[in-house]
Amino acid sequence: MNAGVLIEQQRRLSRAVVEDAAAGATPADGLLRPRPGGSLLNIYRHAYRARLVAALRENHEGLPRVMGDEAFEALAQAYLSACPSRHPSIRWFGESLADFMQARPELAPHPSLADLARMEWALRMAFDAADALPIRAETLQTLDARAWPGLRFSLLPSARLVTLHWAVEPLWRALQAQAAQPADGEPELPEPEPHEHCLLAWRPGLETRWRSLESLETVLLRAVLDRQPFAALCARAAAEVGEADAATAVVAVLQAGSPKA
Repeated sequence: MNAGVLIEQQRRLSRAVVEDAAAGATPADGLLRPRPGGSLLNIYRHAYRARLVAALRENHEGLPRVMGDEAFEALAQAYLSACPSRHPSIRWFGESLADFMQARPELAPHPSLADLARMEWALRMAFDAADALPIRAETLQTLDARAWPGLRFSLLPSARLVTLHWAVEPLWRALQAQAAQPADGEPELPEPEPHEHCLLAWRPGLETRWRSLESLETVLLRAVLDRQPFAALCARAAAEVGEADAATAVVAVLQAGSPKA
């Protein structure tokens, strides 16, 4: 068997495992030996889907607990059918789960759970991001005052700004506490309330952190992402806190947002 034939057979088998075959012939016909008691292809398909569902559970640890096993399994199977994995690493499976949940609200018991998925994914991505050192206040103090207006910052590679429509942070905290100290029975979890805001997730060292942002913080950090200079940041801050306090407000947000030079 030459390499070209082998590669084509591997592709056919992969398609047959990943894509549920319609009734009748499948792309894997002739590739697998008959097996008494059931098709090897069905075994491979089941194992493939089971592993990806497990990956969703690992990447969204709180979501299965608040939804329940049966509801989460139904969500995971629907997501897998609509958004099959396209990345060589299983670690990245689930990137679009929150958007999928928002588009298919009937699959979740509460619309806020799409935002819980967003928060959990942002924390995962912050954890896996490249390392970088935040700029130190002492370094900023050594800069020539004439350089400040044109100075541009960038956020740490781990920084994730996430727009949320619900206040899911109390629910996330409750799920974390529940996982750390399991109690008898199932304690009641707080129901999120509608709240349009932005959340920042980042990892300054070995520990992933997050916090909910005020409106000015969101505006300024998004401006940093757009690579706007310090003078432009101050102009944005002045509209809310006044010119006298604008520079101080910008520096405070930059330090809290862990920027790097």
